[in-house]
Amino acid sequence: MSNSQTNESSKRFQSWRNFLIWLILALLLRWQVMEPRWIPSGSMLPTLQIHDKILIEKIRPRLTLSTHNHLDKNTLIVFAPPEALVEAGYEKNSALIKRVIGLPGDQIEVHEGKLFLNEKLIEEPWVAEPIKYKMGPIIVPEDSLWVLGDNRNNSLDSHIWGPLPERNVIGTAFLRYWPLGKFGFIRETTPGQYER
Repeated sequence: MSNSQTNESSKRFQSWRNFLIWLILALLLRWQVMEPRWIPSGSMLPTLQIHDKILIEKIRPRLTLSTHNHLDKNTLIVFAPPEALVEAGYEKNSALIKRVIGLPGDQIEVHEGKLFLNEKLIEEPWVAEPIKYKMGPIIVPEDSLWVLGDNRNNSLDSHIWGPLPERNVIGTAFLRYWPLGKFGFIRETTPGQYER
């Protein structure tokens, strides 16, 4: 075999090796750190529109659980459906997106079209219309979150199926990348809004 053939074989091998390394890194990044998602329903209107494309990060939920802390109230989370939804026919490997409203020990109540957290009225600029149902008061159990869609009157969420086990959280939504006209970070808590 000539030197030129050896060099050509070596270059091909390096190219394939580099390709495999990048492929493995990309898969690890998607599996462990960040992944794209799209919004399939109107349950988060007006905050997120149907077919918006977002990025979720997966590290913060894992770190939070491993340190026995909780995600911040008002965080938009993507999660695996709770058992009640799986029993009702949802695919176990599907994902939903909602807003964290309550943490373990919080009292949640809805009446007069408004949300009350620990008996305090919560102003929610992302909710477009008064809530048309009553709920609670309920106390969020340990190791659970209370999650609601921003489109409160058209959202399959905790007010229907109950608390979400924290272990079901896949990641937190942090960036909308499509449509380009709405590109940007996804808004989180207004300071002091959800203080206990």
